[in-house]
This record gives sequence, structure tokens and C-alpha cells, in this order.
Amino acid sequence: MQAALEAEVAPAVDAEPTYISYEEFGRSFFETAVTEERIGSAFTAIAGEEFEVGPIGSGPAGVVKVHAKVRVAEPEITRDVGQLITFTVKLPLHIALSVDLKVDRIRYDVDGLVTLPLTVRCAAPLQLRIEVDPPRPRDVFVDVNSRNVRGEIIRNLAQVDDEIRRVIARFVETEIDKPEIRKARFIDVDTELGRAFEGL
Repeated sequence: MQAALEAEVAPAVDAEPTYISYEEFGRSFFETAVTEERIGSAFTAIAGEEFEVGPIGSGPAGVVKVHAKVRVAEPEITRDVGQLITFTVKLPLHIALSVDLKVDRIRYDVDGLVTLPLTVRCAAPLQLRIEVDPPRPRDVFVDVNSRNVRGEIIRNLAQVDDEIRRVIARFVETEIDKPEIRKARFIDVDTELGRAFEGL
């Protein structure tokens, strides 16, 4: 078995190399190391998360109470390779929303989307860092499906969309700052190389 493995590895070691510059190697390393799949693994913990919003006061004098149950779906990730390597992470949201008017409660079906821009950077001495811009309310898109005209009017008067955007942005900012996600966004290349050579 060992001989078979060595035979498979040998051609790559013995093959005539194509030499490249240190600069080319560094760029190639970054483009190979940081892929959509690896970025996606950093956000897997968020997918499937559920949380509740409210009840929060909204509208004039805060007399309207808004309550929502939010579920985060699987992230969609795209990569752009330019002078910098950047990613766009889109977190789809499914929201069950209700507005309590004391005398009545109106329910809404809501689809949402949070967009997170990521930038891959290198730092001294030999670190790879994936920086995330915290979402702001304007980065949160919500599509509220009012079931009737009355629901649409109340939704606008109560400023429901603004409240939901604000709370979701704060939740996502807290999630991406959790230790496990921060750890996945940081690679100390020097440490990892040391571990690799120790295993030889």
C-alpha cells in the first residue's frame, strides 16, 4: 500500500518543474487557498440559525408591537478576482412577521436577504485575513408580502421594514463576530507551515 502511494506521488516530485517568481507564487497561493467553498465553511454555522425579534415598539409613540421569527438559509457566495480577491456572501432569510395593534394582529410573509462584502488581505509577518464589513440596515433587503390593502397601510405607518432591517443587521453583525467565525477568517501561514514540516 505504501509503495503504491509513493508511486502516485513520485511523478509530481520528479517531474520537470515550471519555475515562477515569488510574487507569482504568492498570488497563486491566495487564489488557490481562498475559494468559495472555504469561505462558505466559515458561514456554515449561521445557516439554519433561528432567532426572534421583539416585541419591539414601532410607529407613532411606539404603540404598535412588531414580532418576527427569522430563519437564515444556506449562504450564496460569489468570488471576484481582481487586484484584491473579494467575495459577496448573501444570506437568504425567511421571516414570519406579525404586527400587534392591541385590537388586532396582522401577519405577513417576508423574504429577506443580507449582503456581506468580504476582502482577502495579507498581513505581516505571514497572515491571511478575511475581512468582513459589518452589515448596516441598508444592506438588509426585506420583501414584505402584505395580504391585503389594510395590512399594507399598517405596515407603512408602523415603519415595519425599517425596524426589521435594523434588528437583523445587528444580529448578523453579532454572529459574524463569534469566535468560531473569526477563527475561520484568519490563517497564520507560518504556524501552518511549521505544523506541515513537523509531520515530515
